[in-house]
Amino acid sequence: MLTKRIIPCLDIKDNRITKGVQFKDHKDMGDPVERARFYYEQCADELVLYDIMASPQKRGPNFSLIERVGKRIFIPFAIAGGVRSVEDARRALNAGADKVSINTPALENPDLINKLAENFGSQCVVIGIDVKDGWVYKNTGSARETQKTKWSVIDWAKEVERRGAGEIVLNTMQTDGMRAGYDIKTCRSVAKSARIPVIASGGAGTREHFLDVFTKTEVSGALAATVFHTNAIKIPSLKKYLQKCGLPIRI
Repeated sequence: MLTKRIIPCLDIKDNRITKGVQFKDHKDMGDPVERARFYYEQCADELVLYDIMASPQKRGPNFSLIERVGKRIFIPFAIAGGVRSVEDARRALNAGADKVSINTPALENPDLINKLAENFGSQCVVIGIDVKDGWVYKNTGSARETQKTKWSVIDWAKEVERRGAGEIVLNTMQTDGMRAGYDIKTCRSVAKSARIPVIASGGAGTREHFLDVFTKTEVSGALAATVFHTNAIKIPSLKKYLQKCGLPIRI
């Protein structure tokens, strides 16, 4: 069994970490550079920096922030939000990111997935999927802009894999920020149908929620934000707990 990954996500707005509930009512959670360093020191396996307003505002990534984070941590990190072209991805990777994650731009231009995989390799291409009631949504960073797409989550997962994506981050909108547990049913079905790694996102509230998603589905990693930002769960103790439960975890 492959090592399971614990991945903090830093949702970023106006150069600050922000976190809401079901994509609404966002609160300031601190400085992203310092928090990224903190998670590196706590032995997070990877990080995700998600600029939640980049797609709704139709702008590119925050390359300055990517570079500053890249100088402070020495674990893989993906950047999400604003990558709309091969050149955007190239600049982000050159600034220090290890992966680029695309969501709305992939839905609006699926050929972008192919182009990114061809230029940088599938290992650098992550597809974020925001799902609600089995359907994929776009522009979820802004409640006013959120739109349901024509894609079912299973069909879209298969499509992005076919086009060369190397990984999927699967976020259930109903469970996001609720701290009541991951969407086990959706995670199980997507991870079972995909041949690429799937990362569960949305709903972590206790150590047991991480254990559940790892033991009841085939996901490769679990992403969380609020429980880490508030120190409700500390990554070292979470990893020790999961290891004691028999999971392969990097301590």
